[in-house]
Amino acid sequence: MIPSYLQDLCKAQSYDPNNFFLIAGPCVVENEELVMEIGDKVSTLCKNLGIAYIFKASYRKANRTSANSFTGIGDDTGMELIKKVGAHYKVPTTSDIHAHDEAAIAAKFIDILQIPAFLCRQTDLLLAAAATQKIVNVKKGQFLSGASMKFAVDKIRMAGNEKIMLTERGNTFGYQDLVVDYRNIPAMQENKVPVIMDCTHSLQQPNQISGITGGNPQLIETIAKAAIATGADGLFIETHPNPAQAKSDGANMLSLEKLAPLLEKLVRLRRTVS
Repeated sequence: MIPSYLQDLCKAQSYDPNNFFLIAGPCVVENEELVMEIGDKVSTLCKNLGIAYIFKASYRKANRTSANSFTGIGDDTGMELIKKVGAHYKVPTTSDIHAHDEAAIAAKFIDILQIPAFLCRQTDLLLAAAATQKIVNVKKGQFLSGASMKFAVDKIRMAGNEKIMLTERGNTFGYQDLVVDYRNIPAMQENKVPVIMDCTHSLQQPNQISGITGGNPQLIETIAKAAIATGADGLFIETHPNPAQAKSDGANMLSLEKLAPLLEKLVRLRRTVS
C-alpha cells in the first residue's frame, strides 16, 4: 500500500502504484559527494523499475556503541545536504530525529520524520513529530512485538496526525543478534498503515566487545524476498559505494553495485505474489 500522503510526496516520480516503495541511502551523511552519488544512482534505478523512492540519510547518529564512533558532520550541514538531494532529484527525504525539540527543526528540511527503534515508546518525541504534520515513520523497537506498536500509532493519531508508517527491524535474540518474525508485518498492518521491512538493520549483530556493531549483509536478499512474500508495503535498505569504508553501519549495508540486481528480483517477486 502506498498511501495518498506518500503518493503526494512522490508525484514527481514515475512509478507503478502496485509496486513496493523503497527507502534507501547511506547510514549517515558523510559528505556531499556521497549523498549526491547515491541519490543519483538510486533515483535513476527506481525510475527505471517503477519504484517510488525516498532518500534516507541520518544527519546525526545519536546512538553509537562507542563514544569514539563517527556521529556526523554537523546537524545543519547534514540536513541541508539531505534537502539538496531531495530537491535535485525530486524525491522525498527522511532522517532520524532523537529528541522532541529536534522535530520542528528537522521538519523544515526533511519530508518524513523517522523515529529510531530505541525511542519508539518516547511519548514526547512521538507527539512532537506528529505536531509537525509531516509523515512519521516509527521503527519498531527490538524489544517489542508488532502488535504492541498500536500504542505508538495511537499516540500520533491522538495528536491529530494520520500520516503514519511503521518499520519492522527485527527483535533481540540473545545478547548479540537479531531475528526477524515476519508475523510482525501483518500484525502492524492491522493499524491500517503501511509497513516497511528494514532489510539491513535487521541483520545487525549489536553489542560487540569491539564497540563496533557487526552484521550479516549476505542475507539482505533473503530478508527482502521474505518481506515481499509476506506483504510488506515498502523496503528500507541502507547502501554505500564502499561499505567497508562507511563511517557508520558498514557491516550491514548493501554495496551500491548490488542494489540493481536485487531490486530487479524483488520487482519480479512482487508481481508474482500480488
